[in-house]
Amino acid sequence: MTTFMIAQAEQPHVAMSTTLMFAGLLVGLIACLALEEKIHAKKSVIAGGFAALCLLLAAVMDVPLPAELFDIGGHRINMPVYIPGIDWGVIAIILGSSLFVDVTSKSGLFTWIAIRLTKASGGDPLKLLWYYGVMTVVFSAVLNNVTAMLIVGALTLVSLERLGRRDKLLAFLIVEALLTNVGGLLTLISSVPNIIVGTTAGIGFVTFFLKSSPYVVVATAVTILMGARMFDIRRLRDEEEKAEAARLVASFDENDGIESRGKFWFGAVMLVLFIVAISTTSVLPYVNELGMGFVALSFAFLVLLQYKSRPDEFYRALDWDLLGFFAALFAVIHVMEYAGVLGLIGRGVRPVLELGPTAGTTVLLGSAALFSSVTDNIPLSAMLAKIVGGIPLESGLARPADDPAWWAVIFGANLGGNITPIGSASTLVAVTLMHRYKLRITFMGFVSRAIVFALVQLVLASVYLMILARL
Repeated sequence: MTTFMIAQAEQPHVAMSTTLMFAGLLVGLIACLALEEKIHAKKSVIAGGFAALCLLLAAVMDVPLPAELFDIGGHRINMPVYIPGIDWGVIAIILGSSLFVDVTSKSGLFTWIAIRLTKASGGDPLKLLWYYGVMTVVFSAVLNNVTAMLIVGALTLVSLERLGRRDKLLAFLIVEALLTNVGGLLTLISSVPNIIVGTTAGIGFVTFFLKSSPYVVVATAVTILMGARMFDIRRLRDEEEKAEAARLVASFDENDGIESRGKFWFGAVMLVLFIVAISTTSVLPYVNELGMGFVALSFAFLVLLQYKSRPDEFYRALDWDLLGFFAALFAVIHVMEYAGVLGLIGRGVRPVLELGPTAGTTVLLGSAALFSSVTDNIPLSAMLAKIVGGIPLESGLARPADDPAWWAVIFGANLGGNITPIGSASTLVAVTLMHRYKLRITFMGFVSRAIVFALVQLVLASVYLMILARL
């Protein structure tokens, strides 16, 4: 039987001057991404340039990046240091989910769902925002944020174009992107930070759901209401508007986009199976060892069999810039971790916990959110979970599973993704969809719209954590 063994050296001390230099490079990357439109460069090129620079400087300055060794059938393979830094599971999820969504959309399934929802809304934009908002949260909870954003984004485009409301597409996509990270809080398996911190703290699946669901319900409602107000998405009150909407809805035929009933039902069955498989990956025998990326790629392969003679048309439609950006970004964060940048962030958290359960929890929540908005929340969550777990209570006892500090890390790591486009995979995918749909929005354009939502969500989370602490 083939075996795989990974060996990594412990991270030795890195000089503070080196850490600060790499911290400056991280700031530089964020600044360049913010000025993407000004410097006329794609995200993958910007991140790729910084990844190459970081790796070169790490080699010159002897930053101890770990070697990755594989033992395959007795043969040892030494991988380049940047290969293990890339989260190939995330890359596989994006690649597989994108292919699955693109191929399944050919069956007319998503058009059918979109038109059914549009009909249920009666053509009312506000009702449609509520329907899509709730669907986004549910999909994010049972699938993953990236897949949820890809599917809901495709449905939104179809519905709004059919209603002649394409001018509201940007608003819908922004609200949906923000709700993916809210939905990511619903269950223990909804996001990687949940799994990391929940496992470290010993939080059970049911306990996690019961504690997080009240907040998710309130935050979802508040986000949709804020979105409707800020982007002027309102009910149809004018009789002429209602009559026009009714006329448009009556003319919709959900069967128009269905070329083949066989492919439609095949797509429907595959979508249901895909949702079930993704949501149960962590408990499925054998599959849980392969991860959600394997599931996404497997389903992409299965639906591609319908077009086995011309899969290249789907390959060309993939967003290779997005995939390249993620690979380069992971390489940068990998260097930052071993250059001590993430450790520097973590050391700043330790005194925060000494402020007390109320002030300490609030500051920890805000800090986790701030750092998660500009760096990968997976290593950050792992580091914060280790730090929080290593600092006992004043009584000297270990922190229990219901301690607010655990939840501050969980809420901050997830909600911080709503501050910037690079804060989470789903917000980055949302911005990519906006560009694909010819909606002009810059890095700072997204931040200026999203920051108000993120601050309100974080304030609600802070209040909710105080309530939990008193129960």
